[in-house]
Amino acid sequence: MKGHIKINRELCKGCYLCLHACKKGHIVSSKEYNAKGYRPVRFNNEGDQRCTGCALCAITCPEIAIEVYRE
Repeated sequence: MKGHIKINRELCKGCYLCLHACKKGHIVSSKEYNAKGYRPVRFNNEGDQRCTGCALCAITCPEIAIEVYRE
């Protein structure tokens, strides 16, 4: 199964819980800041292992800033 996530940069407060929840390591910290001054995360689906759409990242996000899509 293939998956893809969308992260709302303005809702993300940079708690990085989703970084630890993603077993594939597809979520990384951004070097840019959002309008509130937080450093949000971004989706990086490069490499051998693709996102499976397991939704662990979305479940752990306290700000509900991640949407998961499955193919």
